[in-house]
Amino acid sequence: MIKGDISLSDKYKKQEKTPGILARLRKVAGLNIGTIMFGILFIYMSFSAILYFTTTHIESYQVTSGPLSRNETYTGLAIREETVCTAPSSGYITYYAREGSKINASGAVYGLSSTKKSTSTASLATEELLKIRNDMMSFSKGFNSSKFNNTYSFKYELKGNILQYAESENSSSAPLTSDEYDESDDSSGKDNITNSNVYAGNESICQSQSDGIILYSTDNYEGKTIDTVTAEDFDQNSYHETDLKTSDSVQSGDDVYTIITDERWSLLIPLSDKQAEKLKDRSTIRVKFLKDDMTQNGDFSIITIDGGKYGQIDFNKGLIRYASDRFLDIELVTNTVVGLKIPLSSIVTKDFYVVPSRMATTQNNETGFMLASGNKDSGTFKSVSIYASVEDTSVSKLATDGSEDQPMIYYIDKSSFKEGDALIDPDTGEKYIIGETDTLEGVYCINKGYAVFRRIEILDQNEEYAIVSKNTSYGLARYDHIVRNADKVKEEDILY
Repeated sequence: MIKGDISLSDKYKKQEKTPGILARLRKVAGLNIGTIMFGILFIYMSFSAILYFTTTHIESYQVTSGPLSRNETYTGLAIREETVCTAPSSGYITYYAREGSKINASGAVYGLSSTKKSTSTASLATEELLKIRNDMMSFSKGFNSSKFNNTYSFKYELKGNILQYAESENSSSAPLTSDEYDESDDSSGKDNITNSNVYAGNESICQSQSDGIILYSTDNYEGKTIDTVTAEDFDQNSYHETDLKTSDSVQSGDDVYTIITDERWSLLIPLSDKQAEKLKDRSTIRVKFLKDDMTQNGDFSIITIDGGKYGQIDFNKGLIRYASDRFLDIELVTNTVVGLKIPLSSIVTKDFYVVPSRMATTQNNETGFMLASGNKDSGTFKSVSIYASVEDTSVSKLATDGSEDQPMIYYIDKSSFKEGDALIDPDTGEKYIIGETDTLEGVYCINKGYAVFRRIEILDQNEEYAIVSKNTSYGLARYDHIVRNADKVKEEDILY
C-alpha cells in the first residue's frame, strides 16, 4: 500500500509539472486580452493597407463657373495732351479750381495777391474730412511696398488738398464769375474774357485759357507724345511727381498748375513676344481699370519703341477718373467665354442610338417611342430620355412656309433599346430599326455616389481645362461633383 501510494503521488506531481498549451503560449508570448486586441487591430490595419495600395483611387472635382483663365494684367503709361501753366507775376496764391475738376475757358483757376492772407485756424467741413479719410483708406488698402515712391506723391497730394480746403474755408468771399467780371467793368468786359488775368480788389484772378481738367502737379511727362516716348519712361522707380500747391510766395514764371486740354488719351503697355502674338489681330479691346474696377473699350494697335513691342490703347472718354495717375494698373479682358470649368481629364465619350425625331410621340406629357411587338402594326409606348437633339442635315425642311420644324436627330441611351428593335410611327405606320449609333462627349457626375453620364458642349479649352455650356440638356450645373480621372471609372460604378 505504501508503494502504491508513492506511485500515485508521483503521478500527480508529474501532472502538475506538465503545463497545458495555453499556459505554454502565455509564458512564451505573454498572451492576455491586450495582446489579443492588438493582434486583431494589426490584422485589420494590414488588410486596410493592402486594399489601399491595390484599389484604384478616384479623384473628384467640383464644377466651377468662370472664364477659362484669368486675364493678364499690365501697368500702362498714360499719354495725354496737357500743358503746364506758369505764374504771370510774383505773389501769394489762393486756389479756386479743385484738383481733378473740369473747368471752362475763362474759368477762375487761382488768384495772386502781393500780400499773404492772414493765417487763422480753420476747421474743415465734415465732407472734407470724410474725403481725406477715404483717400487715406484707399491709399492704405492699395499700398504696394515695391512702389514706395507713391507714398511721397500721396503725401504731397494730401498736403495740397488740406491746404486748398483750408484756404477755401478762410476766403471771405467766393471768386467772381466771368459774368461778375463783366458787370464790374462794362468797358473791359470783353477783354476780361479773352485775357488770362482779371483784377478783383488787390487780387489778380488768373483764368484758364481753354476747357480742361486742372491738376496741381507736374512729373516731366507733360508734352510727351506717342512718338517721343522711350523705353526709359516706363521705369516707375525713377518716376517723380512734384506737387505745385503751396502757401509760400511764387515767382513770375514758376509752375502753378497743369491743364489737360483733350478728352482723348492713350495707354501704352509693354508686351512680350508671346503677348504680342496673342493680341496681334485685335483692333479694339476691353480694358478693366483695377483702380476702380471700371471697364471701357479702346482702339488697340501694336507699336515699336526702342526695339520693343508695346500695346497702344486709345480712349476718347473716362480721362477725368484717371487724370492724376500717370501709371495705371489694368486688365485686358480677352477671355470673354464664360461657362462651367472642368478638367480635360474628366471628359469621356459615350455611344448613343440615334433616332429621327419624326418617330417620337408624346403620351401623358412624356416623350417616347412606340416599340413594335412581333409583326403587329401597333406598339407599346416607351418613355425615354433624350440626351441631345441635332439638326438632321440629310433631310430638307418639309415645308417651305415654315409650318413644319426642321427634322432633328435624337440621341437615346443604349440601355433604352436593343439593337434590332423596331419603332413605329403611329401616324404614318413607318417603321425604323434601331441600330445606328453616334457618340457624345460628357463627364461622370458622382453627386449620388455612383457614376452618371452627363453630356457637355465645349465652348473653349486650353491644355488643362475646358469651358462648357451651362444650358445643356442632361448637362452639368455649378457645384456638381464629377470624376477628375474619368479613365479609371465606368458608368454606374458605385464609388462611395
